[in-house]
Amino acid sequence: MKAITIPQPGGPEALVWADVPDPEPGPDEVIVDVRASGVNRADLLQRQGNYPPPPGASAYPGLECSGVITVVGADVAGWAVGQQVCALLAGGGYAERVAVPAGQLLPVPACDPVDAGALPEVACTVWSNLVQVGRLGAGDTLLVHGGGSGIGTFAIQLGAALGATVLTTARAAKHSRLRELGASHTIDYREQDFVEEVRKATDGRGADVVLDIMGASYLGRNVAALATGGRLVVIGMQGGRKAELDLGALLTKRATVAATSLRSRPLAEKAQIVQGVRDEVWPLIEAGTVRPIVDRRLPMIEAAEAHRRVESNDHFGKVLLTLG
Repeated sequence: MKAITIPQPGGPEALVWADVPDPEPGPDEVIVDVRASGVNRADLLQRQGNYPPPPGASAYPGLECSGVITVVGADVAGWAVGQQVCALLAGGGYAERVAVPAGQLLPVPACDPVDAGALPEVACTVWSNLVQVGRLGAGDTLLVHGGGSGIGTFAIQLGAALGATVLTTARAAKHSRLRELGASHTIDYREQDFVEEVRKATDGRGADVVLDIMGASYLGRNVAALATGGRLVVIGMQGGRKAELDLGALLTKRATVAATSLRSRPLAEKAQIVQGVRDEVWPLIEAGTVRPIVDRRLPMIEAAEAHRRVESNDHFGKVLLTLG
């Protein structure tokens, strides 16, 4: 088969479409012929040499895909050759075929089968962090940073569907579309102080949950934006790894700071998250309440251009790499 390889870490030009060995399924895995793979920030980090795949995972980038099952492992039950699926991956989505643990498969919901490739990583990341970690519920206020990203567009929709009031930071040009997705308040992070804007929008109370992709550069301000009993959930480090935390501010608010990753979790934990998404998020997609937001589709061989698009931050939603 062919796959996007990274012979040497570097810029987008480091991505090379090349012949590679076909994947061999384990007894608990299936082979999926890929139709589309979502581009995630983790893929950019892997290309740069800063985020190697976990032990045993495919060496090729790509943390989610949609496609068709072509081989079923000996111990796999409930899935069959010919089924259209999408899947959460530890790697390997930028390829013609990929081996997937059966516990990380999802049926294609009520959406375009290609666009389903934009769902697994964001749905699992957002649901696990907002619901399992952040305990977001109806009546809460949610602040989503990076609202125009794949994570952001999904988090806004899911937060609104759960009955939360959603605030988001993003470039001003994206604000009208973010409000269409369910954001009640949009904040231009380049021109406005998001802490002050959150306080204004909540009559000084603050946000119950903050979903953060920035890390170090936003840590102090995120704590300042929290309500009493608030939960800050950090899922990215675009603004750095290390920052000073004012424990006094945290204690005064009786607040919580949590940080999670998805890719390196044990298979059993990933399977539990995938099942939760299937039970709680897929019905929202079937009802049309939540949908995949796709910025554009590009052929798999144009992976470099897809990475440039994501790096520019000009995209709205997910960029998809497609085959066929």
